[in-house]
Amino acid sequence: MRAAVLHEIGQDKLEVFEDVEATGFGPGKVRIRVRATGLCHSDLSAMSGVLPQPAPFVPGHEGAGEIVEVGEGVGHLKAGDRVVVCWLPACGACPACKRGQTELCLAGFMNAGTPNFRRPGGDVFGFAGTGTFAEEVVVDAGCAVPIPADVPFDIAALIGCGVTTGLGAALNTADVEAGSSVAVIGCGGVGISAIQGARLKGAAEIVAVDPVASRRESALRFGATKAVSPDELADAKQNVTGGEGFDYVFEVVGKSATARTAYDNTRRGGTLVVVGAGAMDDFLQLNMFELFFDEKRILPSMYGGGDVLRSYERTIALWRAGRVDLEGLITHRVPLGEINEALDQMRTGTALRTCIEI
Repeated sequence: MRAAVLHEIGQDKLEVFEDVEATGFGPGKVRIRVRATGLCHSDLSAMSGVLPQPAPFVPGHEGAGEIVEVGEGVGHLKAGDRVVVCWLPACGACPACKRGQTELCLAGFMNAGTPNFRRPGGDVFGFAGTGTFAEEVVVDAGCAVPIPADVPFDIAALIGCGVTTGLGAALNTADVEAGSSVAVIGCGGVGISAIQGARLKGAAEIVAVDPVASRRESALRFGATKAVSPDELADAKQNVTGGEGFDYVFEVVGKSATARTAYDNTRRGGTLVVVGAGAMDDFLQLNMFELFFDEKRILPSMYGGGDVLRSYERTIALWRAGRVDLEGLITHRVPLGEINEALDQMRTGTALRTCIEI
């Protein structure tokens, strides 16, 4: 079968091979025929080494498709079922799951260390234990979440990561208060989803911050009340909040520099939500006096900060009701053989989300 493979961490191009085999099928597993997958910035971060991932590996973790085969002991799925790939499934038994913090379950991360593909030259890993830049993938049954028949595969793929992460940051982690002021730094697919979540919660002012003009224009269509470049943020802070700072600031880039900017633009007593996935050696510096004196809440948001399955269901309900726009997030479509074009679209900021059709 075909799959896109990164040979070594640090390379910026993928190579599409036709001799890749999805391996590991057995009890408790399912084989999925991938139909659509989105390109998420986390895939680029894994390729560059910002996020830890063994190589060689097949990127992709935001996918949807249909079940081809189920292993022994899998009773809730059958061949032909339409599913979204969940890269962070909850085991239901660990301390985090028992506390109701299923987004902190580590079971999914354990899968990342086991190869689930093979080529004639040896084993190949799947990013985050999945690897959806492939025609088929074998994953734990808990990674395959059934979706209704009316949800297209491309929409389902977005729900698998970016939309759930962005919406959840506003709805779950921040629980944005109606009438509040919000700034979102970084307006790709996840940032746009955070904007839609803030709008759903009734935020009065939503300022989108991004260096790419086309993304700023898109943010206005998705609910932002103002869109500015990073250089214009100080003026926006003055004009919207009288210089006090925003009630909520979402950092959706994953860098200490933008997290510091987000902190500085959050009002005293306000909330900074860290959504972007950054590097382990990139440190955010805060002095102890400001941390105490400003009483700003710093809330990291992992995969939307809530029960993933419930978040999927909620997103589908909101999409059906026309309350969130998911189709509009897909600005580009490419076949698997043109995957490197999709990477360029992400790096240059020309795409909110590129759908890779497999």
